[in-house]
Amino acid sequence: MRVLVVEDEPDLQRVVAMALREDDYAVDTADDGEEGLYKAQAWDYDALVLDVMLPKRDGWSVLSTLRETKPTPVLMLTARDTVPDRVKGLNLGADDYLVKPFELSELMARLRALIRRSKGQPRPILEIGEVRVDTASKTVAVRGELAALTAKEYCLLEMLALHRGTLVTRTMIYDHLFDENDDSLSNLVDVYISNLRRKLGHELITTRRGQGYLIDD
Repeated sequence: MRVLVVEDEPDLQRVVAMALREDDYAVDTADDGEEGLYKAQAWDYDALVLDVMLPKRDGWSVLSTLRETKPTPVLMLTARDTVPDRVKGLNLGADDYLVKPFELSELMARLRALIRRSKGQPRPILEIGEVRVDTASKTVAVRGELAALTAKEYCLLEMLALHRGTLVTRTMIYDHLFDENDDSLSNLVDVYISNLRRKLGHELITTRRGQGYLIDD
């Protein structure tokens, strides 16, 4: 999953981005509202972490403009815990609010829930035949036995599972699994797909040649 963090406080931006990367997210960052809006419109992120008070363009303006074209899930960060502020953000299209200071564990949990709900999967457990994907603990089990997946293998499986029954193109995979600084080789997706089939079952993932991959309903 790929997340954009729009935060002008350098220390907070670094801490949040580091925590997300350690949790296997691909992360892009922006220091002000104009840069954040540009990136949010240019790429299809799985979620945005958006501060309210930003230079050049505040978070409310970024959110309002973004909602004209994109439904990207948005978790807003604010230092002001007042009802009018929360109502304003929610009315503009925010999906959730988190008041500073906050615990990183709560931010991560809220972000996971936002992404799941945006894909029509409110529960943290995704079951595909004998394969069980736990999006909260980021673990996968086959017939009750934990499978040893790498971070990127898990991310790819989770993406396919959240889009179950829908074709996922190679472009979508690269856009959601790698950040703007990643210079990955073009055959990595093939390697990950091959590894997932070997570890979880060859029938799990269907290839549509020249189009992409999917997990059938």
